[in-house]
Amino acid sequence: MRCRILRLLERQELTVSELVAALQLPQSSMSRHLKTLADSGFVSARQEGTSRWYALLPERLEPSARKLWALIRDQMAEKPVAFPADLDRLAAVLAERPTRSQEFFTTTAGRWDRLRDEIFGRSFDLRAVAGLLDPTTCLGDLACGTGRVSEAVAPFVDSVIAIDSSPAMLEAARARLKATPNVDVREGALEGLPVDDGALDAGTLFLALHHVADPARVLAEAHRAIREGGRLVVVDMLPHDREDYRQQMGHVWLGFSEKQTRRDLGDAGFSAIRVHPLPVDPSARGPRLFVASGVASGSGRSRGGSGTARTSRQQRQDEELRSTPRRPSGEGGRRAARRARAKDNTGAAVRR
Repeated sequence: MRCRILRLLERQELTVSELVAALQLPQSSMSRHLKTLADSGFVSARQEGTSRWYALLPERLEPSARKLWALIRDQMAEKPVAFPADLDRLAAVLAERPTRSQEFFTTTAGRWDRLRDEIFGRSFDLRAVAGLLDPTTCLGDLACGTGRVSEAVAPFVDSVIAIDSSPAMLEAARARLKATPNVDVREGALEGLPVDDGALDAGTLFLALHHVADPARVLAEAHRAIREGGRLVVVDMLPHDREDYRQQMGHVWLGFSEKQTRRDLGDAGFSAIRVHPLPVDPSARGPRLFVASGVASGSGRSRGGSGTARTSRQQRQDEELRSTPRRPSGEGGRRAARRARAKDNTGAAVRR
């Protein structure tokens, strides 16, 4: 019987009840055999919750015991008729494991999200997604705030450069990240990031664009800092009517439409742009959010160092100047110039 037990435990870690079912032995007898095998070093055991799991690990046996087991195992293999149904019953026992798991999910599907949150917390799955990042990545956490994104991503990448312009936010970020050696916290404005051209493999810009005066310039500066082929991820608000946010939190923009976001990212030099509204969180009181991403292209990249990226607005103005026809001289030319200035002023007002 002990040889039969060892043969099963070498194949699979099992509980007492599973061994009882596979070998059709009373539980008291099975427990007695397992104690003897454990005391002699043939079986290892571990506790998991209320269950105790047993296994035979040949590599952990003493040399003499390993030789003995090899001899016994070979003799058992030569006479399989002596134990005709052990392995078949073991297969049936193992087949019940996923069945029990499936029964659990069938009965708890309606409350699984709540149950999972209660057991494991609400954000573990989102944090784990960072494991998809290339471990050689240098990530720019732009407008890092108190460093939550940097803290979540740092274990999965080579380095993080966390940047913010608020000394108070940076103090909180340094306190949060003091035990995270691969995060470099820097003070700097989004319009003039303190990083070299193409220094970042990827960048995040979470809930920051609505605070800046010129989002297009910020996106152009992010494009300068991200290497060609790197990706920028932006999270911000969709258009809303919460005018009080301007006074309470200093918001400059009341959200961004998908069309505007695509245009600004494209003008900044990003391609393969994607914009998706995020699901509404029932517990959130604010406007709905979106996530946008784009890949940095090589065309139009500034080479002048930090803060020297040309903005999309400047590029459009230059194109307008180049496309404006030469005006006639004399009184007709002056009337045409006045009409052109009026048109330019109207366009500027619309853009503003």
